[in-house]
Amino acid sequence: MIGQYLGCIVTETKLNTLFIVIDQLRADCVFGPLAQYLELPNIRALAADAVSFHNHYSVTAPCGPSRVSMLTGQYASNHRAIRNGTPLKRDTPNLATAARDHGYDPLLFGYTDTAHDPRFLAPDDPRLFSYEELAAGFREAVRMRFESDYSEWETYLKAQGYAPAPFPDLYQPVGDTPDTPAFYAAEHSDTAFLTNRTLDVLADQPQGWFAHLTYIRPHPPFVAPAPYNSLYASDAMPAPKAANDPDWHDFLGPARAVSPVSRVVEGFPDLKESDDTTKMIRALYFGLATEVDHHIGRIVSWLKRSGQYDDTLIVVTSDHGELLGDYGIWGKRTFHDAAFHVPLIIRDPKASEKGVTVTAATESIDVTPTILDCLGAKIPHSMDGRSLRPFLNGAPPPDWRRVTISELDFADPVAPTLWQQRLGVSLDGANLAVLRKDTMRLVQFAEGLDPILMDVSEGKEDHNLAKKPDHMQTMLDLMQELLCHRMINTDGTFSRTLITEDGVKVAS
Repeated sequence: MIGQYLGCIVTETKLNTLFIVIDQLRADCVFGPLAQYLELPNIRALAADAVSFHNHYSVTAPCGPSRVSMLTGQYASNHRAIRNGTPLKRDTPNLATAARDHGYDPLLFGYTDTAHDPRFLAPDDPRLFSYEELAAGFREAVRMRFESDYSEWETYLKAQGYAPAPFPDLYQPVGDTPDTPAFYAAEHSDTAFLTNRTLDVLADQPQGWFAHLTYIRPHPPFVAPAPYNSLYASDAMPAPKAANDPDWHDFLGPARAVSPVSRVVEGFPDLKESDDTTKMIRALYFGLATEVDHHIGRIVSWLKRSGQYDDTLIVVTSDHGELLGDYGIWGKRTFHDAAFHVPLIIRDPKASEKGVTVTAATESIDVTPTILDCLGAKIPHSMDGRSLRPFLNGAPPPDWRRVTISELDFADPVAPTLWQQRLGVSLDGANLAVLRKDTMRLVQFAEGLDPILMDVSEGKEDHNLAKKPDHMQTMLDLMQELLCHRMINTDGTFSRTLITEDGVKVAS
């Protein structure tokens, strides 16, 4: 863009974009009750020079659906890629396609877990044999597939003299307990390798590069290289939250059974639930998070050394959270806040706000519209999210949302889940929606399960108020909010388009 300043011709620098997604990092590790227990100096230093959103929630889980929502700006009820392996419709606009239309070349360092639309591919197309495929519009700069047949990291390990076993055995530690080290050194870990390759590629990019960097850590299997495997003492770990009655709702028994603690590590199928086990796994998770923080620090340092820090839009977030044993649950297939509450940090060098905390209700579907808005790109009408750019400039919109919504599908069309088997819910009925408003939580199930109403003002999610007479009005109000939200947020692809006698007309 060319502009006049004091009679001289000046060229406005095209922003770089660094969009980092950390897999399975819950928000309270960065700012909240768990933050005091782990060191994340680089992420927190970035937050001190950026805008942090403390009431930010992913709109769905697990990895595939959550990334689809983040990249398309759509609720799961619209894009319907609701499970790992559920295809995304081919023509759905996303961050990369919109940025590419605006003149960027979006590079992917990592993965997007996007299952492809089988209607437009031959039955034997390799892209139809893995959910770990590439979202449209990205150019894969570093291939990091974890369950598929090829990853650049595994090739790199072999070149360093290692003999990695096939997935998932390469994630077994070398000792007889989960907290013994990984077989690779810290300088050869997946996190270190991905960072090294990212820095190598970006060093050769002209101004105006666009990088989507996705770290698998601290996602399970929980195994860490030395020293991160023992960076935190197990006996110093905070205890998980517990319910007075672990089976206070029918959803919870299957939720614990589908992901026992033995599922979050590799090579220990008989690992038993215990306080000591929980503390050990939490220490591993913290160590992996600190490892990611270290390497994010390397990238930020490189941006500063190369003079690009103030020409780069930086966004750091997570795709979803992790229960870490809270209420006896591991993973994210539940309705609890820890499954969806994630950090979001945005540094727009052109924005006025720095070191500011925002407590307004924000959602993962807002990330893509925000990036596009900061780059001056068009935001497709199909996107349900809204740009957060006004918050970056200290001008919150007066009509901002009052609630956040998350959805979870807990069915499987091929192998019925424990919820389907034990509770008798159908394939299409095995899903839930969570509505959050202030300290209240409404969980509405599609079929066969009682709704849940919780007041989380004291930090606990272990009691159902839904059938209490003195909470009936609250139930009705929140159910109406949920219904109105669903009615307003239908697929918007053509909702602002009209075919007329004068041709196609589109609302601004």
